[in-house]
Amino acid sequence: MTRDDFLTAALRNPANRIIADELRRLALPDAWVVAGCLTQTVWNAMTGRAADYGISDYDVFYFDPDTSWEAEDKVIRRLSDALMSLRVEIETRNQARVHLWYPSKHGLPYPPLSRSTDGIDRFLTKNTRVGIRRREEGYDVYAPDGFDDIKRM
Repeated sequence: MTRDDFLTAALRNPANRIIADELRRLALPDAWVVAGCLTQTVWNAMTGRAADYGISDYDVFYFDPDTSWEAEDKVIRRLSDALMSLRVEIETRNQARVHLWYPSKHGLPYPPLSRSTDGIDRFLTKNTRVGIRRREEGYDVYAPDGFDDIKRM
């Protein structure tokens, strides 16, 4: 599977495209649609299922040096309000503050990150280590492990 094959399949789900477009419109810093909503959409395309089959939520990463809960909550509410018409669950997280809550929630240390793609790199499964973001012309795709695991389902 190539980058273009992956992107074409991931964008078959209108929610992935709409969320990526909205992230760009809102100019959230270093913002990406990430993980399972992309992988599951590609698997759905490969198996002939509806584009949104089996997707419980859509993950968004961004990176803002303001690590206050108030700043993150403002972004969560802003994005949720902007995308309300999609009627999907969106999980928005500032990757600059994950190290502040992760140890108490999961009982494991978590080093501070310096960009959103660092968070993608830390996903436990290779097939979810993916992200897309909208640019003025086209999309960036981040897939540090490539697409072989996704292709093999």
